[in-house]
Amino acid sequence: MAHFEIKNLTFTYPTSGGKTALSDVNLKIERGEYVTVCGKSGSGKTTLLKHLKSVLTPHGDVSGEILFEGKPLSEVDLRQQSSKIGYVMQNPDNQIVTDKVWHELAFGLESLGMDQKTIRLRVAEMASYFGIQSWFHKNVSELSGGQKQLLNLASIMAMQPTVLILDEPTSQLDPIAATDFLNTVRKINLELGTTVIITEHRLEDIFHASDRVVVMEDGKIIADDEPHAIGAYLKEQHNEMFAAMPSPVQIYYGVDNELECPLTVREGRNWLSDVLQDKEMKVTSLVKKEADMDDVGTPAIILKELWFRYEKEAPDVLKGVNLKVPKESIFAIVGGNGTGKSTTLKAICNICRPYRGQVLIDGKRIEKYNSAELFKGNLAMLPQDPQSLFVKKTVGEDLAEMIPDGRFSSEEKESKVKETAEICDILHLLESHPYDLSGGEQQRAALAKVLLTEPKILLLDEPTKGIDNFFKLKFAEILNRLKERGVTILMVSHDVEFCAKYADFVGMFFDGNVITTNTPNRFFSQNSFYTTAANRMSRHVFENAITNEDVIELCKMNR
Repeated sequence: MAHFEIKNLTFTYPTSGGKTALSDVNLKIERGEYVTVCGKSGSGKTTLLKHLKSVLTPHGDVSGEILFEGKPLSEVDLRQQSSKIGYVMQNPDNQIVTDKVWHELAFGLESLGMDQKTIRLRVAEMASYFGIQSWFHKNVSELSGGQKQLLNLASIMAMQPTVLILDEPTSQLDPIAATDFLNTVRKINLELGTTVIITEHRLEDIFHASDRVVVMEDGKIIADDEPHAIGAYLKEQHNEMFAAMPSPVQIYYGVDNELECPLTVREGRNWLSDVLQDKEMKVTSLVKKEADMDDVGTPAIILKELWFRYEKEAPDVLKGVNLKVPKESIFAIVGGNGTGKSTTLKAICNICRPYRGQVLIDGKRIEKYNSAELFKGNLAMLPQDPQSLFVKKTVGEDLAEMIPDGRFSSEEKESKVKETAEICDILHLLESHPYDLSGGEQQRAALAKVLLTEPKILLLDEPTKGIDNFFKLKFAEILNRLKERGVTILMVSHDVEFCAKYADFVGMFFDGNVITTNTPNRFFSQNSFYTTAANRMSRHVFENAITNEDVIELCKMNR
Protein backbone atom coordinates (compact mmCIF):
# COMPACT_ATOMS: atom_id res chain seq x y z
CA MET A 1 0.00 0.00 0.00
CA ALA A 2 1.30 3.46 -0.95
CA HIS A 3 2.03 5.86 1.89
CA PHE A 4 0.53 8.78 -0.03
CA GLU A 5 -1.56 8.74 -3.17
CA ILE A 6 -2.51 12.07 -4.73
CA LYS A 7 -5.23 12.00 -7.39
CA ASN A 8 -6.02 14.97 -9.67
CA LEU A 9 -5.19 17.56 -7.00
CA THR A 10 -5.96 21.14 -8.09
CA PHE A 11 -5.66 24.14 -5.79
CA THR A 12 -6.15 27.91 -6.15
CA TYR A 13 -5.26 30.61 -3.57
CA PRO A 14 -8.06 33.14 -2.90
CA THR A 15 -5.86 36.12 -3.88
CA SER A 16 -4.33 34.57 -7.02
CA GLY A 17 -6.91 35.98 -9.47
CA GLY A 18 -7.95 32.47 -10.55
CA LYS A 19 -4.41 31.24 -11.34
CA THR A 20 -3.99 27.68 -10.06
CA ALA A 21 -1.10 26.95 -7.66
CA LEU A 22 -1.52 23.20 -8.29
CA SER A 23 -3.00 21.81 -11.46
CA ASP A 24 -4.17 18.19 -11.81
CA VAL A 25 -1.32 16.72 -9.72
CA ASN A 26 -1.07 12.91 -9.61
CA LEU A 27 1.62 11.32 -7.45
CA LYS A 28 2.13 8.07 -5.58
CA ILE A 29 4.73 7.72 -2.79
CA GLU A 30 5.54 4.22 -1.55
CA ARG A 31 6.58 3.30 2.00
CA GLY A 32 10.26 3.89 2.75
CA GLU A 33 10.89 5.92 -0.41
CA TYR A 34 13.16 8.98 -0.54
CA VAL A 35 11.46 11.43 -2.93
CA THR A 36 12.91 14.81 -3.88
CA VAL A 37 10.52 17.46 -5.23
CA CYS A 38 12.26 20.26 -7.12
CA GLY A 39 11.25 23.22 -9.26
CA LYS A 40 11.64 26.96 -9.59
CA SER A 41 10.39 29.30 -6.83
CA GLY A 42 6.60 29.49 -7.03
CA SER A 43 6.25 26.22 -8.96
CA GLY A 44 3.95 24.78 -6.27
CA LYS A 45 6.39 22.62 -4.24
CA THR A 46 5.56 24.04 -0.79
CA THR A 47 1.83 24.21 -1.60
CA LEU A 48 1.88 20.51 -2.54
CA LEU A 49 3.72 19.51 0.64
CA LYS A 50 1.34 21.51 2.85
CA HIS A 51 -1.59 19.55 1.43
CA LEU A 52 -0.06 16.38 2.90
CA LYS A 53 -0.91 17.46 6.47
CA SER A 54 -4.41 18.80 7.20
CA VAL A 55 -3.44 21.45 9.79
CA LEU A 56 -1.04 23.07 7.28
CA THR A 57 -3.34 22.98 4.25
CA PRO A 58 -3.66 26.57 2.96
CA HIS A 59 -7.05 28.25 2.53
CA GLY A 60 -8.40 28.24 -1.03
CA ASP A 61 -10.36 26.26 -3.63
CA VAL A 62 -9.32 22.61 -3.76
CA SER A 63 -10.42 19.58 -5.76
CA GLY A 64 -9.05 16.06 -6.09
CA GLU A 65 -8.18 13.44 -3.50
CA ILE A 66 -5.28 12.66 -1.15
CA LEU A 67 -5.06 9.19 0.38
CA PHE A 68 -2.83 8.47 3.40
CA GLU A 69 -2.19 4.73 3.90
CA GLY A 70 -5.22 3.99 1.69
CA LYS A 71 -7.60 6.26 3.62
CA PRO A 72 -8.69 9.82 2.63
CA LEU A 73 -6.45 12.24 4.52
CA SER A 74 -9.47 14.28 5.62
CA GLU A 75 -10.72 11.20 7.52
CA VAL A 76 -7.44 10.61 9.38
CA ASP A 77 -7.80 12.27 12.79
CA LEU A 78 -5.40 15.08 13.69
CA ARG A 79 -3.79 13.18 16.58
CA GLN A 80 -2.82 10.35 14.22
CA GLN A 81 -1.55 12.86 11.63
CA SER A 82 0.53 14.62 14.30
CA SER A 83 2.28 11.44 15.36
CA LYS A 84 2.65 9.81 11.94
CA ILE A 85 3.37 12.77 9.62
CA GLY A 86 6.41 14.87 10.60
CA TYR A 87 6.87 18.23 8.88
CA VAL A 88 10.00 20.43 8.96
CA MET A 89 9.30 23.94 7.67
CA GLN A 90 11.49 26.30 5.64
CA ASN A 91 11.85 28.81 8.47
CA PRO A 92 12.69 27.16 11.83
CA ASP A 93 11.34 30.14 13.80
CA ASN A 94 7.82 29.44 12.46
CA GLN A 95 7.84 26.00 14.09
CA ILE A 96 9.44 26.51 17.51
CA VAL A 97 6.85 27.08 20.24
CA THR A 98 8.69 26.92 23.60
CA ASP A 99 11.54 28.86 25.21
CA LYS A 100 13.93 26.03 26.18
CA VAL A 101 15.60 23.38 24.01
CA TRP A 102 14.65 20.46 26.31
CA HIS A 103 11.04 21.64 26.46
CA GLU A 104 10.84 21.90 22.64
CA LEU A 105 12.01 18.28 22.38
CA ALA A 106 9.31 17.19 24.84
CA PHE A 107 6.48 19.43 23.59
CA GLY A 108 5.13 17.18 20.82
CA LEU A 109 5.16 14.13 23.09
CA GLU A 110 3.37 16.06 25.86
CA SER A 111 0.74 17.17 23.31
CA LEU A 112 0.15 13.51 22.42
CA GLY A 113 -0.45 12.78 26.13
CA MET A 114 2.49 10.39 26.65
CA ASP A 115 3.66 9.44 30.13
CA GLN A 116 6.72 11.09 31.73
CA LYS A 117 8.88 7.96 31.53
CA THR A 118 8.38 7.63 27.75
CA ILE A 119 8.92 11.35 27.23
CA ARG A 120 12.22 11.34 29.17
CA LEU A 121 13.51 8.29 27.29
CA ARG A 122 12.65 9.66 23.83
CA VAL A 123 14.00 13.15 24.59
CA ALA A 124 17.28 11.64 25.87
CA GLU A 125 17.55 9.40 22.79
CA MET A 126 16.96 12.25 20.33
CA ALA A 127 19.29 14.67 22.15
CA SER A 128 22.04 12.01 21.99
CA TYR A 129 21.37 11.01 18.37
CA PHE A 130 21.36 14.60 17.09
CA GLY A 131 24.25 15.83 19.27
CA ILE A 132 22.11 18.29 21.23
CA GLN A 133 23.54 17.49 24.71
CA SER A 134 25.87 20.53 24.82
CA TRP A 135 22.98 23.00 24.29
CA PHE A 136 20.19 20.95 25.87
CA HIS A 137 19.46 23.56 28.62
CA LYS A 138 19.88 26.67 26.46
CA ASN A 139 17.19 29.19 25.60
CA VAL A 140 15.91 28.69 22.05
CA SER A 141 16.56 32.40 21.36
CA GLU A 142 20.31 31.77 21.78
CA LEU A 143 20.47 29.16 19.01
CA SER A 144 21.77 29.75 15.49
CA GLY A 145 19.54 29.01 12.46
CA GLY A 146 21.25 25.65 11.96
CA GLN A 147 20.75 24.59 15.57
CA LYS A 148 17.07 25.58 15.43
CA GLN A 149 16.54 23.48 12.31
CA LEU A 150 18.26 20.47 13.92
CA LEU A 151 16.08 20.98 17.01
CA ASN A 152 12.96 20.97 14.79
CA LEU A 153 14.00 17.67 13.21
CA ALA A 154 14.83 16.09 16.59
CA SER A 155 11.49 17.25 18.09
CA ILE A 156 9.60 15.66 15.21
CA MET A 157 11.60 12.42 15.23
CA ALA A 158 10.87 12.04 18.97
CA MET A 159 7.26 11.34 17.95
CA GLN A 160 8.49 8.49 15.71
CA PRO A 161 6.67 9.49 12.50
CA THR A 162 6.35 7.11 9.56
CA VAL A 163 6.64 10.00 7.05
CA LEU A 164 9.06 12.93 7.21
CA ILE A 165 8.23 15.95 5.02
CA LEU A 166 10.94 18.62 4.72
CA ASP A 167 10.42 21.95 2.97
CA GLU A 168 13.84 23.38 2.04
CA PRO A 169 15.25 22.48 5.47
CA THR A 170 18.82 23.64 4.74
CA SER A 171 18.04 27.14 3.44
CA GLN A 172 19.53 28.71 6.60
CA LEU A 173 22.41 26.28 7.15
CA ASP A 174 26.08 26.67 6.27
CA PRO A 175 27.41 24.12 3.70
CA ILE A 176 28.98 21.77 6.27
CA ALA A 177 25.94 21.87 8.60
CA ALA A 178 23.62 21.39 5.56
CA THR A 179 25.54 18.29 4.45
CA ASP A 180 25.45 16.87 7.99
CA PHE A 181 21.72 17.61 8.31
CA LEU A 182 20.88 15.93 4.98
CA ASN A 183 23.10 12.94 5.80
CA THR A 184 21.12 12.57 9.05
CA VAL A 185 17.84 12.64 7.08
CA ARG A 186 19.22 9.99 4.71
CA LYS A 187 20.28 7.87 7.70
CA ILE A 188 16.75 8.14 9.15
CA ASN A 189 15.37 6.98 5.79
CA LEU A 190 17.77 4.03 5.44
CA GLU A 191 17.91 2.81 9.05
CA LEU A 192 14.37 3.48 10.27
CA GLY A 193 12.58 3.03 6.95
CA THR A 194 10.94 6.45 7.36
CA THR A 195 9.45 7.76 4.11
CA VAL A 196 11.13 11.06 3.19
CA ILE A 197 9.58 13.74 0.96
CA ILE A 198 11.89 16.72 0.59
CA THR A 199 12.06 19.93 -1.45
CA GLU A 200 15.44 21.60 -1.96
CA HIS A 201 17.13 24.13 -4.22
CA ARG A 202 20.61 22.80 -3.34
CA LEU A 203 20.53 19.33 -4.85
CA GLU A 204 24.21 18.34 -4.40
CA ASP A 205 23.59 16.26 -1.26
CA ILE A 206 20.17 14.76 -2.02
CA PHE A 207 19.90 14.21 -5.78
CA HIS A 208 22.00 11.01 -5.83
CA ALA A 209 20.31 9.68 -2.67
CA SER A 210 16.78 10.01 -4.09
CA ASP A 211 14.80 6.98 -5.21
CA ARG A 212 12.79 9.37 -7.37
CA VAL A 213 12.98 13.03 -8.34
CA VAL A 214 9.75 14.92 -9.09
CA VAL A 215 10.10 18.13 -11.13
CA MET A 216 7.36 20.76 -10.88
CA GLU A 217 6.63 23.70 -13.15
CA ASP A 218 3.69 26.13 -12.91
CA GLY A 219 1.82 23.85 -10.49
CA LYS A 220 2.17 20.74 -12.67
CA ILE A 221 4.44 17.69 -12.45
CA ILE A 222 6.50 17.67 -15.65
CA ALA A 223 8.83 14.78 -14.75
CA ASP A 224 8.89 11.92 -12.23
CA ASP A 225 11.77 9.47 -12.57
CA GLU A 226 15.06 8.23 -11.10
CA PRO A 227 17.91 10.80 -10.89
CA HIS A 228 19.90 9.80 -14.02
CA ALA A 229 16.78 10.01 -16.19
CA ILE A 230 15.79 13.42 -14.75
CA GLY A 231 19.19 14.97 -15.61
CA ALA A 232 18.98 13.63 -19.18
CA TYR A 233 15.35 14.78 -19.58
CA LEU A 234 15.98 18.37 -18.40
CA LYS A 235 19.04 18.69 -20.66
CA GLU A 236 17.19 17.26 -23.65
CA GLN A 237 14.23 19.62 -23.10
CA HIS A 238 16.53 22.64 -22.55
CA ASN A 239 14.57 23.18 -19.36
CA GLU A 240 15.68 26.06 -17.10
CA MET A 241 15.65 23.64 -14.13
CA PHE A 242 18.81 22.03 -15.55
CA ALA A 243 20.69 24.92 -13.86
CA ALA A 244 19.67 23.36 -10.51
CA MET A 245 21.27 20.00 -11.25
CA PRO A 246 24.33 19.00 -9.14
CA SER A 247 27.72 20.15 -10.46
CA PRO A 248 28.82 16.66 -11.68
CA VAL A 249 25.69 16.44 -13.87
CA GLN A 250 26.11 19.96 -15.32
CA ILE A 251 29.82 19.40 -16.02
CA TYR A 252 29.13 15.99 -17.60
CA TYR A 253 26.71 17.49 -20.14
CA GLY A 254 29.13 20.37 -20.85
CA VAL A 255 31.85 17.97 -22.08
CA ASP A 256 31.44 15.65 -25.11
CA ASN A 257 31.77 12.07 -23.88
CA GLU A 258 30.12 8.64 -24.03
CA LEU A 259 30.59 7.67 -20.36
CA GLU A 260 27.85 7.28 -17.74
CA CYS A 261 26.69 10.50 -16.05
CA PRO A 262 28.11 10.96 -12.51
CA LEU A 263 25.78 12.10 -9.71
CA THR A 264 28.15 12.59 -6.76
CA VAL A 265 31.47 14.41 -6.34
CA ARG A 266 33.21 11.04 -5.96
CA GLU A 267 31.66 9.69 -9.17
CA GLY A 268 32.51 13.00 -10.85
CA ARG A 269 36.16 12.70 -9.79
CA ASN A 270 36.39 9.19 -11.29
CA TRP A 271 34.57 10.33 -14.45
CA LEU A 272 37.01 13.23 -14.86
CA SER A 273 39.98 10.88 -14.51
CA ASP A 274 38.49 8.59 -17.21
CA VAL A 275 37.69 11.50 -19.56
CA LEU A 276 41.24 12.85 -19.32
CA GLN A 277 42.93 9.43 -19.33
CA ASP A 278 45.89 9.24 -21.74
CA LYS A 279 45.54 12.98 -22.47
CA GLU A 280 48.55 15.23 -22.21
CA MET A 281 47.64 17.85 -19.58
CA LYS A 282 48.57 21.09 -21.34
CA VAL A 283 46.66 23.44 -19.01
CA THR A 284 45.90 22.76 -15.35
CA SER A 285 44.94 26.26 -14.19
CA LEU A 286 43.09 29.28 -15.56
CA VAL A 287 44.57 32.77 -15.62
CA LYS A 288 41.98 35.04 -14.01
CA LYS A 289 41.99 38.81 -13.75
CA GLU A 290 41.42 39.49 -10.07
CA ALA A 291 41.00 42.63 -8.01
CA ASP A 292 43.60 43.54 -5.41
CA MET A 293 42.38 44.82 -2.05
CA ASP A 294 45.42 47.09 -1.73
CA ASP A 295 44.39 49.15 -4.80
CA VAL A 296 40.80 49.97 -3.91
CA GLY A 297 41.10 53.49 -2.45
CA THR A 298 38.90 54.51 0.48
CA PRO A 299 36.73 51.58 1.63
CA ALA A 300 32.96 52.08 1.84
CA ILE A 301 32.82 50.26 5.20
CA ILE A 302 35.55 50.02 7.82
CA LEU A 303 35.16 47.98 11.00
CA LYS A 304 37.79 48.51 13.71
CA GLU A 305 38.07 46.12 16.65
CA LEU A 306 34.32 45.48 17.11
CA TRP A 307 33.32 43.68 20.33
CA PHE A 308 29.70 42.81 21.05
CA ARG A 309 27.63 40.55 23.29
CA TYR A 310 23.83 40.25 23.51
CA GLU A 311 23.68 40.19 27.32
CA LYS A 312 26.01 41.51 30.00
CA GLU A 313 26.94 38.07 31.36
CA ALA A 314 26.79 36.29 27.99
CA PRO A 315 29.92 35.38 25.98
CA ASP A 316 31.10 37.77 23.25
CA VAL A 317 29.62 37.17 19.79
CA LEU A 318 31.97 39.61 18.01
CA LYS A 319 35.58 39.43 19.15
CA GLY A 320 37.60 42.29 17.70
CA VAL A 321 36.23 42.28 14.15
CA ASN A 322 38.40 44.16 11.65
CA LEU A 323 37.12 44.50 8.09
CA LYS A 324 37.46 46.79 5.07
CA VAL A 325 34.87 46.58 2.30
CA PRO A 326 36.10 48.21 -0.95
CA LYS A 327 33.78 50.68 -2.69
CA GLU A 328 31.74 49.39 -5.67
CA SER A 329 32.52 45.75 -4.93
CA ILE A 330 30.58 42.60 -4.02
CA PHE A 331 32.07 41.38 -0.75
CA ALA A 332 30.86 38.01 0.60
CA ILE A 333 31.24 36.80 4.19
CA VAL A 334 31.04 33.03 4.63
CA GLY A 335 31.38 30.83 7.71
CA GLY A 336 29.51 28.45 10.01
CA ASN A 337 26.19 29.06 11.74
CA GLY A 338 26.43 31.08 14.94
CA THR A 339 29.89 32.57 14.29
CA GLY A 340 28.66 36.21 14.27
CA LYS A 341 28.14 37.01 10.57
CA SER A 342 24.57 38.37 10.87
CA THR A 343 25.47 40.22 14.08
CA THR A 344 28.22 42.04 12.13
CA LEU A 345 25.65 43.27 9.59
CA LYS A 346 23.42 44.45 12.44
CA ALA A 347 26.39 46.30 13.97
CA ILE A 348 26.98 48.11 10.66
CA CYS A 349 23.29 49.15 10.71
CA ASN A 350 23.54 50.31 14.32
CA ILE A 351 20.91 47.74 15.38
CA CYS A 352 23.48 45.98 17.57
CA ARG A 353 25.74 48.55 19.24
CA PRO A 354 29.25 47.24 19.98
CA TYR A 355 30.60 48.05 23.45
CA ARG A 356 34.04 48.56 21.94
CA GLY A 357 35.34 49.47 18.46
CA GLN A 358 34.27 51.67 15.57
CA VAL A 359 32.04 51.41 12.48
CA LEU A 360 32.89 53.87 9.70
CA ILE A 361 30.59 54.43 6.72
CA ASP A 362 32.33 56.34 3.91
CA GLY A 363 35.04 57.35 6.38
CA LYS A 364 32.56 58.81 8.89
CA ARG A 365 31.77 57.21 12.26
CA ILE A 366 28.27 55.77 12.40
CA GLU A 367 27.37 57.75 15.56
CA LYS A 368 27.82 60.97 13.56
CA TYR A 369 24.90 60.06 11.25
CA ASN A 370 21.28 60.62 12.22
CA SER A 371 18.78 57.91 11.20
CA ALA A 372 17.35 59.82 8.24
CA GLU A 373 20.84 60.51 6.91
CA LEU A 374 22.01 56.92 7.40
CA PHE A 375 19.07 55.03 5.93
CA LYS A 376 17.64 57.29 3.20
CA GLY A 377 19.61 56.69 0.03
CA ASN A 378 22.72 55.62 1.93
CA LEU A 379 22.47 52.28 3.75
CA ALA A 380 19.89 49.47 3.41
CA MET A 381 19.71 45.91 4.70
CA LEU A 382 17.86 42.81 3.53
CA PRO A 383 17.36 40.74 6.73
CA GLN A 384 17.55 36.95 6.96
CA ASP A 385 13.79 36.73 7.51
CA PRO A 386 12.10 38.56 4.60
CA GLN A 387 8.68 38.36 6.31
CA SER A 388 9.86 40.94 8.86
CA LEU A 389 9.70 43.60 6.08
CA PHE A 390 6.09 43.01 5.05
CA VAL A 391 3.45 45.26 6.63
CA LYS A 392 0.74 45.66 3.94
CA LYS A 393 -1.97 43.44 2.46
CA THR A 394 -0.45 43.20 -1.03
CA VAL A 395 3.09 43.12 -2.41
CA GLY A 396 2.31 46.22 -4.52
CA GLU A 397 1.28 48.25 -1.44
CA ASP A 398 4.37 47.05 0.41
CA LEU A 399 6.63 48.28 -2.39
CA ALA A 400 4.76 51.59 -2.79
CA GLU A 401 5.27 52.51 0.87
CA MET A 402 9.04 52.69 0.27
CA ILE A 403 8.67 55.69 -2.06
CA PRO A 404 8.28 58.91 -0.03
CA ASP A 405 5.12 60.96 -0.64
CA GLY A 406 5.55 64.35 -2.27
CA ARG A 407 8.69 63.53 -4.26
CA PHE A 408 6.89 61.70 -7.09
CA SER A 409 3.46 61.82 -8.73
CA SER A 410 1.23 58.75 -8.37
CA GLU A 411 2.06 57.76 -12.00
CA GLU A 412 5.81 58.02 -11.33
CA LYS A 413 5.38 56.08 -8.10
CA GLU A 414 3.50 53.29 -9.88
CA SER A 415 6.11 53.25 -12.65
CA LYS A 416 8.99 52.90 -10.15
CA VAL A 417 7.20 50.05 -8.34
CA LYS A 418 6.55 48.20 -11.62
CA GLU A 419 10.11 48.72 -12.84
CA THR A 420 11.61 47.29 -9.62
CA ALA A 421 9.04 44.47 -9.55
CA GLU A 422 10.03 43.54 -13.11
CA ILE A 423 13.75 43.53 -12.19
CA CYS A 424 13.00 41.14 -9.29
CA ASP A 425 10.58 39.02 -11.36
CA ILE A 426 7.54 39.65 -9.10
CA LEU A 427 5.38 41.72 -11.48
CA HIS A 428 2.76 38.94 -11.50
CA LEU A 429 2.68 38.93 -7.67
CA LEU A 430 1.85 42.60 -6.99
CA GLU A 431 -1.77 41.82 -6.06
CA SER A 432 -0.85 38.83 -3.86
CA HIS A 433 -0.61 38.90 -0.07
CA PRO A 434 3.12 38.67 0.90
CA TYR A 435 2.43 35.74 3.24
CA ASP A 436 0.84 33.72 0.40
CA LEU A 437 4.12 33.69 -1.53
CA SER A 438 6.69 30.90 -1.54
CA GLY A 439 9.96 31.39 0.37
CA GLY A 440 11.83 32.33 -2.81
CA GLU A 441 9.11 34.75 -3.93
CA GLN A 442 9.12 36.43 -0.49
CA GLN A 443 12.89 36.82 -0.77
CA ARG A 444 12.53 38.51 -4.17
CA ALA A 445 9.72 40.79 -2.91
CA ALA A 446 11.85 41.80 0.10
CA LEU A 447 14.79 42.51 -2.22
CA ALA A 448 12.57 44.75 -4.38
CA LYS A 449 11.46 46.64 -1.26
CA VAL A 450 15.07 47.24 -0.20
CA LEU A 451 16.16 48.29 -3.71
CA LEU A 452 13.47 51.01 -3.79
CA THR A 453 15.42 52.89 -1.07
CA GLU A 454 18.20 53.35 -3.70
CA PRO A 455 21.07 52.72 -1.26
CA LYS A 456 24.78 53.39 -1.82
CA ILE A 457 25.65 50.49 0.50
CA LEU A 458 23.54 47.33 0.40
CA LEU A 459 23.78 44.74 3.19
CA LEU A 460 22.34 41.32 2.34
CA ASP A 461 21.82 38.54 4.90
CA GLU A 462 21.43 35.19 3.11
CA PRO A 463 20.05 36.80 -0.10
CA THR A 464 19.92 33.56 -2.13
CA LYS A 465 18.02 31.62 0.56
CA GLY A 466 14.99 29.93 -0.99
CA ILE A 467 15.83 31.29 -4.46
CA ASP A 468 16.04 28.86 -7.38
CA ASN A 469 19.19 28.59 -9.50
CA PHE A 470 17.48 30.19 -12.48
CA PHE A 471 16.68 33.39 -10.55
CA LYS A 472 20.19 33.38 -9.04
CA LEU A 473 21.51 34.20 -12.54
CA LYS A 474 19.12 37.15 -12.68
CA PHE A 475 19.98 38.13 -9.11
CA ALA A 476 23.70 38.19 -10.02
CA GLU A 477 22.85 40.52 -12.94
CA ILE A 478 20.98 42.83 -10.51
CA LEU A 479 24.01 42.94 -8.17
CA ASN A 480 26.42 43.64 -11.04
CA ARG A 481 24.14 46.41 -12.35
CA LEU A 482 24.04 47.98 -8.87
CA LYS A 483 27.83 47.71 -8.65
CA GLU A 484 28.17 49.54 -11.99
CA ARG A 485 25.95 52.31 -10.56
CA GLY A 486 28.42 52.75 -7.68
CA VAL A 487 26.68 50.60 -5.04
CA THR A 488 28.81 48.64 -2.54
CA ILE A 489 27.39 45.22 -1.63
CA LEU A 490 28.25 43.30 1.53
CA MET A 491 26.51 39.95 1.81
CA VAL A 492 26.52 37.12 4.32
CA SER A 493 25.92 33.84 2.52
CA HIS A 494 26.07 30.07 2.89
CA ASP A 495 25.83 29.69 -0.88
CA VAL A 496 29.48 28.99 -1.74
CA GLU A 497 28.71 28.34 -5.42
CA PHE A 498 27.14 31.80 -5.77
CA CYS A 499 30.01 33.51 -3.89
CA ALA A 500 32.62 31.69 -5.97
CA LYS A 501 31.01 32.82 -9.21
CA TYR A 502 29.96 36.41 -8.51
CA ALA A 503 31.78 37.90 -5.48
CA ASP A 504 34.86 40.15 -5.87
CA PHE A 505 36.15 39.30 -2.40
CA VAL A 506 35.38 36.60 0.16
CA GLY A 507 36.00 36.78 3.92
CA MET A 508 35.89 33.78 6.25
CA PHE A 509 34.20 34.33 9.61
CA PHE A 510 35.21 32.10 12.51
CA ASP A 511 34.78 32.43 16.28
CA GLY A 512 33.53 36.04 16.18
CA ASN A 513 36.10 37.42 13.75
CA VAL A 514 37.09 37.64 10.08
CA ILE A 515 40.15 35.38 9.90
CA THR A 516 41.01 35.76 6.21
CA THR A 517 39.97 37.74 3.12
CA ASN A 518 40.86 36.91 -0.48
CA THR A 519 39.53 36.76 -4.03
CA PRO A 520 37.11 33.84 -4.67
CA ASN A 521 39.63 32.04 -6.86
CA ARG A 522 42.39 32.05 -4.24
CA PHE A 523 39.98 31.57 -1.32
CA PHE A 524 38.02 28.54 -2.55
CA SER A 525 40.89 26.74 -4.31
CA GLN A 526 42.79 26.57 -0.98
CA ASN A 527 39.93 25.00 1.05
CA SER A 528 39.10 21.30 1.44
CA PHE A 529 35.52 21.45 2.74
CA TYR A 530 34.48 25.10 2.55
CA THR A 531 34.61 25.12 -1.22
CA THR A 532 32.48 24.32 -4.26
CA ALA A 533 31.51 20.87 -5.52
CA ALA A 534 33.29 21.68 -8.82
CA ASN A 535 36.55 22.33 -6.94
CA ARG A 536 36.30 19.16 -4.83
CA MET A 537 35.55 17.15 -7.95
CA SER A 538 38.45 18.51 -10.05
CA ARG A 539 41.25 19.44 -7.61
CA HIS A 540 43.16 16.19 -8.32
CA VAL A 541 43.72 17.34 -11.94
CA PHE A 542 43.14 21.13 -11.99
CA GLU A 543 44.65 23.74 -9.69
CA ASN A 544 42.10 26.56 -9.47
CA ALA A 545 38.82 25.41 -11.05
CA ILE A 546 36.10 26.62 -8.66
CA THR A 547 32.99 26.81 -10.88
CA ASN A 548 31.32 24.34 -13.26
CA GLU A 549 32.33 26.60 -16.17
CA ASP A 550 35.99 26.48 -15.06
CA VAL A 551 36.03 22.67 -15.09
CA ILE A 552 34.26 22.47 -18.47
CA GLU A 553 36.66 25.01 -20.01
CA LEU A 554 39.77 23.19 -18.71
CA CYS A 555 38.42 19.83 -19.94
CA LYS A 556 37.95 21.27 -23.44
CA MET A 557 41.43 22.85 -23.39
CA ASN A 558 43.02 19.48 -22.59
CA ARG A 559 41.11 17.38 -25.12
